[in-house]
Amino acid sequence: MDIAAFASLLTPPGQAVLAEAAGSDLSENGLITTASRLRERHPADLVAAALTQVRLRERARAKFGRDAARMYFTPAGLEQSTRASVAAYRARRFASFASTEPTLELGCGIGGDLIARARAGVPGMGVELDPLTAAVARANVDAFGLGESASVREGDATREDPGGYGTVFADPGRRTARGRVFDPRSYEPPLDTVLEIAGRAGGACVKVAPGIPHEAVPDGAEAEWISVGGEVKEAALWLGGLAGNVRRRATLITEGDRGGAGAAGTDVAEPGGAGAWVETLTPEPGLGDPAVREWGRYLYEPDGAVIRAHLVAEVAARVNGGLADPKIAYVTSDELVPTPFAAAYEIEDVLGFSLKRLKAELRRREVGVLTVKKRGSAVDVDRLRRDLGFARKAPRGAKEMTLVLTRVGTAPIALLTRPADHRALNQSQ
Repeated sequence: MDIAAFASLLTPPGQAVLAEAAGSDLSENGLITTASRLRERHPADLVAAALTQVRLRERARAKFGRDAARMYFTPAGLEQSTRASVAAYRARRFASFASTEPTLELGCGIGGDLIARARAGVPGMGVELDPLTAAVARANVDAFGLGESASVREGDATREDPGGYGTVFADPGRRTARGRVFDPRSYEPPLDTVLEIAGRAGGACVKVAPGIPHEAVPDGAEAEWISVGGEVKEAALWLGGLAGNVRRRATLITEGDRGGAGAAGTDVAEPGGAGAWVETLTPEPGLGDPAVREWGRYLYEPDGAVIRAHLVAEVAARVNGGLADPKIAYVTSDELVPTPFAAAYEIEDVLGFSLKRLKAELRRREVGVLTVKKRGSAVDVDRLRRDLGFARKAPRGAKEMTLVLTRVGTAPIALLTRPADHRALNQSQ
C-alpha cells in the first residue's frame, strides 16, 4: 500500500469500500472471491488498500481491542506499536508530570502512544520519518477526534530540538529487513542519539527492547520492564523528572476483570473500554541475594519482567523462599504465599533426570495432559514430549501435570508439579 492508495481510502468512496470489505469473507478460502467481487466495481489499488486495512485491523485487536476497528495500520507500524493497555499505563505517568508544555514524540509510528497521552490529557506533537506511516498516524488522531491535542508531522527525529516541549517520548526502530535488532547501537536512530536528544527535556521516556543490557542503562535513569498477561512485551528508560527514585522496576499488567483480585494494583482505564490492573515491583533496600536451599513444597516461577529487572530476590523474600541453584531463577518455599509476581506450583516429586523413570512416573500417575517448562536445561522440549509419548493431540488420561526441567549445579533435575490450588491462595489472602 502506497501513500496515494491510503489517501484514497480516507475519501468517502474509500470509506464505503472499506466498510464493504469489513463485512465480507476474508478467510483464506473466501479472500480471492471477495477481492474479485470488489474489483468489479472499484479500482484495484483501492480494493487492495481496503483489504489490507481490514486484515490488519483484525490482527490489531490483540493490541488495541475494539479500538482497532476504527484505526489504520501499516504492517511494520502494527508490529512495533505499543499495546493499548501499556500505552494507557504509560500515559498516566506522563500526565502526573508537572508540566504545562506538550510532549514531543520522536518516531511516533502509527500514533498509538500519542493517542493514549492525548486521551490522558497530555497534548503532543509526533514526528515520523516515513510519509505513509505519518499519514496513518494523522488518520488515527482524526479517527479519535483528538486533532486539537495531538498532531503529526514528517521529520527526521535526529534533527529535532526538544526546546519548547516539557517532555519527550521516543520509540526508535528495532526491526530491519533482516529482523529484530538487539544491539542498542543498531536502533534507528541509535539509542545514544535518542538519549542525547531526550536528555535535553525536563523528563523523557525511551522505549527499548526487553533484552537491553543493564549496563546500557544510563546513570540516573530508571529502567522498567513491562509484561502483559505473563509475557514480557517491552522495556522503557525513564529520564530526568519522569524517572522514579529507583534504578529498575518490573511492571505487570493484567488486562480485563481480575475477578476481585484486590486492591494490590492500580486500576488503569484502557482505550477501548476494558480495564487493566497494574502492579509494580521495585528493589528493596538492603536486600541481599536469595538464600540457597533445598527444594521446598512449592516452586515459584517469577514473571519474565521480574527476571529481566533482576528482582528475583524480592520475590524470594515475599514468599519466604530461596533458590535451589543460585544461578537459576526458580524460587522454592515451604509456604504458599499469594503474589502476582510469580506463578506458584506444588512440587509432588523431585527426580534426577531420567527419561525411563519420567515415563514410568507419568504413566503411574495417569497423566494425560503434560505441560513442560524449563530453565537451565538443554533438553529439547519437543523431542522430550515425543519420547514421553505426549506428541499426539488427544489426551492419554484425565490428570494434568507440569514437568519442570532445571538443574542444581551440574545435576539435571525434573520436578513433577501441579499449579498451586487457587482456592488455597485465596484463603491465605
